[in-house]
Amino acid sequence: MTPLSVIPSLVLSAPLWRTLPQPLALRVLVAALGLALIVVELWWFLGRHGGGVVASEGEQGVQEITIAVDGGYTPSQIRVKAGRPVVLRFHRTDPSGCVAQVIFPDFQRTLDLPLGVTTSIELLPSRPGPYPFHCGMNMVRGSIEAE
Repeated sequence: MTPLSVIPSLVLSAPLWRTLPQPLALRVLVAALGLALIVVELWWFLGRHGGGVVASEGEQGVQEITIAVDGGYTPSQIRVKAGRPVVLRFHRTDPSGCVAQVIFPDFQRTLDLPLGVTTSIELLPSRPGPYPFHCGMNMVRGSIEAE
Protein backbone atom coordinates (compact mmCIF):
# COMPACT_ATOMS: atom_id res chain seq x y z
CA MET A 1 0.00 0.00 0.00
CA THR A 2 1.43 3.39 -0.97
CA PRO A 3 1.18 6.41 1.26
CA LEU A 4 -1.11 8.13 -1.21
CA SER A 5 -3.66 5.35 -1.10
CA VAL A 6 -4.36 6.00 2.59
CA ILE A 7 -5.55 9.54 1.90
CA PRO A 8 -9.25 9.58 1.24
CA SER A 9 -10.08 10.90 -2.14
CA LEU A 10 -11.32 14.44 -1.89
CA VAL A 11 -12.70 16.14 -4.86
CA LEU A 12 -12.17 19.85 -4.59
CA SER A 13 -14.38 21.32 -7.23
CA ALA A 14 -14.64 24.74 -5.54
CA PRO A 15 -11.90 26.83 -3.90
CA LEU A 16 -11.69 26.95 -0.13
CA TRP A 17 -12.59 30.64 -0.20
CA ARG A 18 -14.92 32.75 -2.19
CA THR A 19 -14.75 36.32 -3.37
CA LEU A 20 -17.47 38.67 -2.27
CA PRO A 21 -18.17 41.40 -4.79
CA GLN A 22 -17.93 44.89 -3.30
CA PRO A 23 -19.76 47.99 -4.50
CA LEU A 24 -17.73 50.24 -6.80
CA ALA A 25 -18.02 53.20 -4.40
CA LEU A 26 -16.46 51.16 -1.59
CA ARG A 27 -13.57 50.00 -3.80
CA VAL A 28 -12.90 53.59 -4.92
CA LEU A 29 -13.03 54.83 -1.31
CA VAL A 30 -10.55 52.18 -0.10
CA ALA A 31 -8.16 52.94 -3.00
CA ALA A 32 -8.40 56.71 -2.34
CA LEU A 33 -7.71 56.25 1.38
CA GLY A 34 -4.72 54.03 0.59
CA LEU A 35 -3.27 56.64 -1.79
CA ALA A 36 -3.88 59.41 0.77
CA LEU A 37 -2.02 57.40 3.42
CA ILE A 38 0.93 56.91 1.06
CA VAL A 39 1.06 60.67 0.36
CA VAL A 40 0.96 61.48 4.10
CA GLU A 41 3.79 59.02 4.83
CA LEU A 42 5.94 60.45 2.04
CA TRP A 43 5.33 63.97 3.32
CA TRP A 44 6.12 62.92 6.90
CA PHE A 45 9.41 61.21 6.09
CA LEU A 46 10.66 63.24 3.11
CA GLY A 47 8.91 66.62 3.27
CA ARG A 48 10.00 69.85 4.86
CA HIS A 49 8.24 70.62 8.11
CA GLY A 50 8.05 74.32 8.90
CA GLY A 51 10.49 77.08 8.20
CA GLY A 52 12.97 76.19 10.90
CA VAL A 53 14.17 77.88 14.05
CA VAL A 54 16.45 80.92 13.88
CA ALA A 55 19.70 80.53 15.81
CA SER A 56 20.25 83.19 18.46
CA GLU A 57 23.22 85.51 18.21
CA GLY A 58 25.66 85.22 21.08
CA GLU A 59 29.00 86.75 21.92
CA GLN A 60 31.13 88.20 19.10
CA GLY A 61 28.45 87.48 16.47
CA VAL A 62 28.53 83.71 16.96
CA GLN A 63 25.15 82.09 16.25
CA GLU A 64 24.11 79.48 18.79
CA ILE A 65 21.38 76.88 19.17
CA THR A 66 20.78 73.81 21.32
CA ILE A 67 19.38 70.71 19.62
CA ALA A 68 17.69 67.96 21.63
CA VAL A 69 18.44 64.45 20.34
CA ASP A 70 15.55 62.19 21.35
CA GLY A 71 14.19 60.04 18.53
CA GLY A 72 15.15 62.85 16.16
CA TYR A 73 16.64 66.33 16.17
CA THR A 74 14.57 69.09 17.78
CA PRO A 75 14.68 71.51 16.08
CA SER A 76 15.62 69.68 12.89
CA GLN A 77 15.76 72.78 10.70
CA ILE A 78 17.89 75.70 11.78
CA ARG A 79 18.12 79.06 10.02
CA VAL A 80 21.41 80.96 10.28
CA LYS A 81 23.20 83.82 8.55
CA ALA A 82 25.79 82.78 5.97
CA GLY A 83 29.42 83.76 6.55
CA ARG A 84 29.13 83.76 10.35
CA PRO A 85 30.19 80.98 12.70
CA VAL A 86 27.50 78.72 14.16
CA VAL A 87 27.78 76.73 17.39
CA LEU A 88 25.44 73.76 17.53
CA ARG A 89 24.93 72.17 20.94
CA PHE A 90 23.53 68.64 20.83
CA HIS A 91 22.01 67.20 24.01
CA ARG A 92 21.36 63.47 23.56
CA THR A 93 18.80 61.71 25.77
CA ASP A 94 17.95 58.90 23.33
CA PRO A 95 19.86 55.67 24.15
CA SER A 96 19.59 54.42 20.55
CA GLY A 97 22.95 53.76 18.91
CA CYS A 98 21.73 55.33 15.68
CA VAL A 99 21.86 58.85 17.11
CA ALA A 100 25.19 58.38 18.90
CA GLN A 101 26.90 60.32 16.11
CA VAL A 102 25.99 63.27 13.90
CA ILE A 103 27.62 63.79 10.49
CA PHE A 104 27.98 67.06 8.59
CA PRO A 105 28.90 65.98 5.01
CA ASP A 106 29.36 69.50 3.59
CA PHE A 107 31.85 70.35 6.33
CA GLN A 108 33.47 66.88 6.39
CA ARG A 109 32.97 66.77 10.14
CA THR A 110 31.62 64.16 12.55
CA LEU A 111 30.59 64.62 16.17
CA ASP A 112 30.12 61.82 18.72
CA LEU A 113 27.16 62.39 21.04
CA PRO A 114 27.57 60.74 24.44
CA LEU A 115 24.32 59.89 26.23
CA GLY A 116 23.14 62.56 28.68
CA VAL A 117 25.84 65.05 27.73
CA THR A 118 25.69 68.31 25.76
CA THR A 119 28.32 68.31 23.02
CA SER A 120 29.16 71.31 20.80
CA ILE A 121 30.52 71.82 17.32
CA GLU A 122 31.39 75.06 15.55
CA LEU A 123 30.74 75.36 11.83
CA LEU A 124 31.09 78.17 9.28
CA PRO A 125 28.44 78.10 6.54
CA SER A 126 30.26 80.23 3.98
CA ARG A 127 27.54 80.41 1.29
CA PRO A 128 23.75 80.66 1.43
CA GLY A 129 21.88 77.39 1.03
CA PRO A 130 21.10 74.15 2.84
CA TYR A 131 23.69 72.22 4.83
CA PRO A 132 22.18 68.84 5.76
CA PHE A 133 23.31 66.74 8.71
CA HIS A 134 22.30 63.25 9.76
CA CYS A 135 22.89 60.42 12.20
CA GLY A 136 25.44 57.69 11.57
CA MET A 137 22.87 55.53 9.78
CA ASN A 138 21.38 58.43 7.76
CA MET A 139 17.94 57.75 9.22
CA VAL A 140 17.59 60.84 11.42
CA ARG A 141 18.15 64.06 9.49
CA GLY A 142 18.32 67.77 10.00
CA SER A 143 19.38 70.83 8.04
CA ILE A 144 21.09 74.16 8.55
CA GLU A 145 19.63 76.75 6.17
CA ALA A 146 22.10 79.61 5.66
CA GLU A 147 20.53 82.86 4.40
